[in-house]
Amino acid sequence: MTADNVTRPAAEKEKRGHHLSGNMGVGELVMSVLAFSAPLSTVAGFIPVLLTYSGHTAPTIYIGVTILLVVFSIGFTIMGRRVPNPGGFYSFVTAGLGRPIGLGGAFLAIYGYSAIGFFAPPLFAITIQSYVRDRLGGPEIPWYWFALGLVAVTTALAYRRIDLSARVLTVVMVLEVLVVVVFDITAFVHGGPVDGGGAGFALPWITDNGIGLAVLFAVGNFLGFEATVIFREEVRNPKRTVPLATYIAVGGIGVFYAIGAWAFVAFLGADRAQQAAVDDTAGLFNATMLQLTGSVVVDVVTVLLMTSILASILSIHNVSARYLYSLGTDGVLPSALGRVHPRHGSPFVSASLVGAVWAAAIILFTALGIGPEKLYPIASGTGTFAVLILMFGASIAVLVYLFRTRTPADSMWRTTVTPAIAVAGLGGVAYLATTNFSELIGDSGAITTLFLVFTFALPVAGVLLALVLRAKRPEVYQRIGRQQL
Repeated sequence: MTADNVTRPAAEKEKRGHHLSGNMGVGELVMSVLAFSAPLSTVAGFIPVLLTYSGHTAPTIYIGVTILLVVFSIGFTIMGRRVPNPGGFYSFVTAGLGRPIGLGGAFLAIYGYSAIGFFAPPLFAITIQSYVRDRLGGPEIPWYWFALGLVAVTTALAYRRIDLSARVLTVVMVLEVLVVVVFDITAFVHGGPVDGGGAGFALPWITDNGIGLAVLFAVGNFLGFEATVIFREEVRNPKRTVPLATYIAVGGIGVFYAIGAWAFVAFLGADRAQQAAVDDTAGLFNATMLQLTGSVVVDVVTVLLMTSILASILSIHNVSARYLYSLGTDGVLPSALGRVHPRHGSPFVSASLVGAVWAAAIILFTALGIGPEKLYPIASGTGTFAVLILMFGASIAVLVYLFRTRTPADSMWRTTVTPAIAVAGLGGVAYLATTNFSELIGDSGAITTLFLVFTFALPVAGVLLALVLRAKRPEVYQRIGRQQL
């Protein structure tokens, strides 16, 4: 046997080792995206917050945001076919705006998604702690044990083949959607009185109080649809599956939440919905369900709310791990992060690191005496802000790339007009996120300044690192953005 015959199989094996594997179809991919936004948690927790800002205009705000993101998805899916790299926004920003800015976007994504995911352990802990103590009459168990247990479960699932996570998410999503559908139907059947405005809703106006925060909260409910391209290596027939799943996910999420918001309006009354949400934001959904269906269903909803949080953190865990995996594969971060499990075909080292970081953060904040009720809004708000800024950058990258590579056969509407509309719309959202940052994280003063500065410093650090790599390690610099698969 010659040396070439020995080295070639080894080289081919090594090359395959840098590719993830999976067998997700359109439905499983859509459910993974839907899980990211935690539909039951959104309807129970975020829509009441949205109602406090927008009242009976909440359904049309969701519809407007859906239209904007569908428009963005046109260029997004075209970009996905022309840049078939599984790095998500990292690959797209690199292709459109260059490797330095692309690496800056990757740093922003890792921070943003990891921060969003960290909302789940403290919120899960608060929910289950209250249920065990108040409903079951159980003992007072410190919140951090529940939080660490959740991280352990999601890390074990993320460590394994993506198909297992997809099956778990699909089952949980079906149950969540059924509960929300029951809520919607019963709310419309037992709608509010005519003298309270009935089920009517209206278009929002730019001068409405709270319109900026309302739009911001609505956009935040769509985060995660980038997963359709991040999981490109792990789906069947990605050229068909990825764009189809993207449109279904964006459109489905928008319609689902618009109807959910309308159901609240229908039951409470258009003229009374906003005040009802202000009076009891946290308990509005449970109080409504108790009136509509009784205490047994509320118990079921409470349990499903816990599984909703689990599904959300699992989806976010998988996305975060694949960003680390991409940077490890490219050689920007330690190459161990780019390792693929020989049996599960998963980024097991990156998935384990994400879980370890979350566990360490839980232990650290517990030692500092910071309670879970303060942690989850800050984690969710800062992470959402980072990803919104990344989305704006990605929209610019899509416009630049498609304009630069446009051919006479390309539709100007699809490759220029719609990407330009998306840039304008997401630019407005990024502006709202920046000017309302303190409200987004539920805090102010030094904490707001610290997180704001840190968020914008991250992409700058990525750019500087890329420039260093270009000078010192050009072979790594060339791989930035998953340019070599």
